[in-house]
Amino acid sequence: MLYLVALSIGNLGDITFRARDTLAKADIILAEDTRKVGFLLRRLGIEEKTLLSFYEHNESKRIPYVVRLLREGREIVLVSSAGTPLISDPGYKLVRKCIEEGLRITSCPGPSAVINALLLSGLAPDKFLFLGFLPRRKKRREKIIAPALKLPYTLIIFESPRRLKNTLEEVASHAQEERECVVVREMTKVHEEVIRGSIGEIRERLEKEKIRGEVVVLVERRKK
Repeated sequence: MLYLVALSIGNLGDITFRARDTLAKADIILAEDTRKVGFLLRRLGIEEKTLLSFYEHNESKRIPYVVRLLREGREIVLVSSAGTPLISDPGYKLVRKCIEEGLRITSCPGPSAVINALLLSGLAPDKFLFLGFLPRRKKRREKIIAPALKLPYTLIIFESPRRLKNTLEEVASHAQEERECVVVREMTKVHEEVIRGSIGEIRERLEKEKIRGEVVVLVERRKK
């Protein structure tokens, strides 16, 4: 069986009992960063596990091998570096192939940066649109941002600190600067911070202050 296991997004204490037990019984663990996951396993008291790299650039090549192992009855776990697998991380192609082959899949749910940021934001949680990481090219980003800002959904965007300023500039070009915005960084870690304000206020703050760590941007939904 293939297990999709959510890891903590920062604080190790957030990992579930079920996730730990599943990792402990796995024959093979597929991981984006084997060193990081190896460290996590040692912290959990799990030793001598076979770790296999599984990331964006080798996913397609790995899939036939993983499928063969699953057919042989191996217990295989897929994890991302943090949080829930497949969400802006590799794994979707593997899941699709397993479904086509009639192989069993289950999920061990747990921490999600998307949901955690939404809870912390204070923005409307009933309807939201997750955009993941935006494309690097400006024209492609605009094709996503412009129509999304017209919808009555809270927008959630993953972004790197070095591109945060540019992303907010593009958001501001398609929405009023008074629209509420939230930047959440380093969730569940020691330096967790939630920055709230209008788009204009947060842009002004970024002119004076450099944001560090992993970032999630949320934008208030369009009001009627």
